[in-house]
Amino acid sequence: MRSFFEEIYFTFKAVKEDYTLGRTLDPSVKSKADIILFSASFHGLVIYRFSHLLWKSNLKFFAMYLRYLSRVLYKMDIHPAAEMEFGVFIDHGIGVVIGETASVGKGTLIYHGVTLGSARVMNGKRHPTVGRNVFIGANASILGPVTIGDGSKIGANSVVLHDVPPNSTVVGNPGHIIHKNGEENFEINDSHRQNTCCELENYEQTLVKAGKDKSRW
Repeated sequence: MRSFFEEIYFTFKAVKEDYTLGRTLDPSVKSKADIILFSASFHGLVIYRFSHLLWKSNLKFFAMYLRYLSRVLYKMDIHPAAEMEFGVFIDHGIGVVIGETASVGKGTLIYHGVTLGSARVMNGKRHPTVGRNVFIGANASILGPVTIGDGSKIGANSVVLHDVPPNSTVVGNPGHIIHKNGEENFEINDSHRQNTCCELENYEQTLVKAGKDKSRW
């Protein structure tokens, strides 16, 4: 078990990796200072990192106070008990909700309005487990103790209620897997494929315009 001072060291290390990923994934960043000074979502993520430190150190009152501060200042609600690996970035941040038993893997990009919530009131594990290098589009909801595989993409406004295999693309409400391992999923019907193809193309165009390396997803 790590000491309190070791936890402080790893908290600063997590913040550094979050910052590095933000500079890599956000094409609007023009200088090293942009994220530190002007990124509200990064500020909210930093508050989560320190609230998580306090939660693990059994200083839960202060952890919950930092959570409340993040909600008031940045409109982000990340429970201090949630587990997020080093090197996660939240873009814009407004409206992001991440529940108590959720976990998020390294390299994941989360857009505004995303909910990692529970599907019903219950004890124990009730929030999603998000793998590494996952893309979660704006206003997407991932509900319940489901698992999102590494390298997957969740389209904007999608509602995901079931496990998603690695390297898959999900769009729609309810969410449908339209790509598995980079190949089209022929299990969905033609009408749904026609309704969702335009959204997928928009995501691909956005990634290209932003200069992102699509192999990360």
